[in-house]
Amino acid sequence: MPRMRRTVTLIGLAVLTMLFAIACQGGGSAIKVGSKDFTEQFILGEMYALVLENQGFDVERKLNLGGTPVAQAGLESGQIDLYPEYTGTALLTVLNRPVSSDSQQVYQTVADSYQEKYNLVWLEPAPMNNTQALVMTPEGAKDYNIETISDMVDQASQLTLIGPPEFEVREDGLPGLKQVYGDFQLKKFIPTDPGLRYQALSEGQADVAVAFGTDGEISAFNLVVLEDNQNFFPPYQVAPVVRQETLEKHPGIRDALNQLAPKLTNETMRRLNYEVSGKKREPAEVAREFLIQEGFLE
Repeated sequence: MPRMRRTVTLIGLAVLTMLFAIACQGGGSAIKVGSKDFTEQFILGEMYALVLENQGFDVERKLNLGGTPVAQAGLESGQIDLYPEYTGTALLTVLNRPVSSDSQQVYQTVADSYQEKYNLVWLEPAPMNNTQALVMTPEGAKDYNIETISDMVDQASQLTLIGPPEFEVREDGLPGLKQVYGDFQLKKFIPTDPGLRYQALSEGQADVAVAFGTDGEISAFNLVVLEDNQNFFPPYQVAPVVRQETLEKHPGIRDALNQLAPKLTNETMRRLNYEVSGKKREPAEVAREFLIQEGFLE
């Protein structure tokens, strides 16, 4: 009998140890901040984490998770409590809704749908807009006298455009542009890896490049962003998306992160992104430096 009691006690201890390990692994009461797998997301994820830590919250970083489906699944399952998401991505990729260029309408649609469908809350969006854009060098824009996408379309047959391969087929790429701006024909489209676009543009291999509105290279190379004068590209404002139950448990998250939102403009994000992508600095260092400059941290 003593041996059996000892065996039962040992099994009980093992189960308790396992349960304790699982609880620890789950991060306890720590707020789990996630991000997707590219430069801007690393910076934003770090900003969210640092701002919350400064407000006294216990934070666990789960950055560099992967693409949108991974981050969304992490939120739904509770593996993360919040991460930065873009209104356009939520509309088109997560909700599979039609393209819209009305930023307020897009935000309201995704906020309402996420609350109803996933019990997730969108906090205040930043003014920055990481939508697709078309850019030229200052010399190229001057030579062709191009300021708007309509100007570019008028001379499309003389111009080479470089961009990611999917831009040729996406509804918010060339097919959509042709529907809105007229059925133009480019001299050439060069599909390429996103990292090679700006080099090709600066070396004269292309006249126009597909960009994202907050790319660091836009400011660093003083590129001209063509005005989307027909409002074709959908808005991609960024905001923290948070689990409802996390907000109920930690209501202070809302005020802390909403105060940060207005500071995140296109110009700011371009500069910060280039500190990481161009100057090879650490996202955490760049995020902390910015928050100190803006008075969020000591």
